[in-house]
Amino acid sequence: MNDTALPPALDSHTLLVAAVIVHDQTTDRVLLLQRAPHAKFAAGHWDLPVGKADKGELITTTATRELKEETHLIVEAADLTVAGIIHSSWGVEGPNGFLTVVFATHTWTGEATNAEPYKHSQIAWTPADRIPAQFVSTTRAALVNYLTKGPMVSSDGF
Repeated sequence: MNDTALPPALDSHTLLVAAVIVHDQTTDRVLLLQRAPHAKFAAGHWDLPVGKADKGELITTTATRELKEETHLIVEAADLTVAGIIHSSWGVEGPNGFLTVVFATHTWTGEATNAEPYKHSQIAWTPADRIPAQFVSTTRAALVNYLTKGPMVSSDGF
């Protein structure tokens, strides 16, 4: 057996992304961010806290890091549960596709704030039964599926 790793398959690289549904079950609200008007993707649309994994980064680390960077909320990886998986054939920064692992949490510390005002116009606790229509379609589907106990896996562009 050879212990040498295979060369990376750069032509087929799929971008890895994490999204987090922060669900306050007491008030049945979820935390949403509205993308800034100048965003390179889905300007003005609502979305979950979401972001790309760094090279070699564990996906739960991506989720906790991005949530903290975007909202100042702190969540422990142990408090994340998988709520969905989105597989898309292409993306703005992932021309060879992307895979988003959508996590949910009901436990966090801190007060939610718009920690990246240059990326997001606003942050809002939104009633779970009033999800905005102007929402990134893939994460909206994952959020609705989570709230209604629908399918956990979705695809886009295949």
